[in-house]
Amino acid sequence: MAFKLNISVSFICLMVLVLATGSYGGGISIYWGQNGNEGTLAETCATGNYEYVNIAFLATFGNGQTPMINLAGHCDPYSNGCTGLSSDIKSCQAKGVKVILSIGGGAGSYSLSSSDDARQVAMYLWNNFLGGTSSSRPLGPAVLDGIDFDIEGGTGEHWDDLAKYLSGYSKKGKKLYLTAAPQCPFPDAWVGNALKTGLFDYVWVQFYNNPPCQYSSADFANLEDAWKQWTSDIPATKIFLGLPAAPDAAGSGFIPVNDLTSEVLPAIKNSSKYGGVMLWSKYYDDQSGYSSSIKSHV
Repeated sequence: MAFKLNISVSFICLMVLVLATGSYGGGISIYWGQNGNEGTLAETCATGNYEYVNIAFLATFGNGQTPMINLAGHCDPYSNGCTGLSSDIKSCQAKGVKVILSIGGGAGSYSLSSSDDARQVAMYLWNNFLGGTSSSRPLGPAVLDGIDFDIEGGTGEHWDDLAKYLSGYSKKGKKLYLTAAPQCPFPDAWVGNALKTGLFDYVWVQFYNNPPCQYSSADFANLEDAWKQWTSDIPATKIFLGLPAAPDAAGSGFIPVNDLTSEVLPAIKNSSKYGGVMLWSKYYDDQSGYSSSIKSHV
């Protein structure tokens, strides 16, 4: 009797595990920081909609420049006004949300002039945002979970070096996640070489503002073909479908909720590298409610 009971309990546990893993598809990654009207970081994580929050952006760094974070209307880094974000970051992490610093952006001033420049930037990031120590940490003492490469300008040089130097810090204890937000035309003009290193955990590909590889109601093949190339050719742990959270969040590439849930996601989720959906941005998601509408399908 006891033997049968143990078999039954084991079977039930197995079925619970299968159901749990089967019901979980992917997660949603969101960018926060570029609009003061999008709520606080703590409020963003408290929605329960996001597994990853990218703080955007460290927009100035490299090539001898003094690194500077830009969080739009949220806080003033010039007067150390962003250090209060530490309590928000810890609140997010306590909920299981990974909080990542995004470097670059569409309007930043950044480039790496050499491998040594990349090493110095890596050291700056480690000491000021990650597990190192500095007397002037812009976001206070909280330790972020990783660095996101949203490189959309400058040159494609030395981002692979930066990835290698940063990944070296993972050996110091806490895992340091590396993520990237390349454009969907393959390979990406800026971080294409860096992605070949195989050091990136999550790659949220921007399938917007790029008509040759983004969705259109008339032709789904463009996105599907690009998705297959990204998932087959990039040695990353997971690939995410990067989208605008509202029609006015980008110049083009918005996918209506019904099209995403009934057509696009079913076609791409069968990839073992499917990680979920990335959205630009929290402000636009607030306007549209996009993440709440798609969450159960992701």
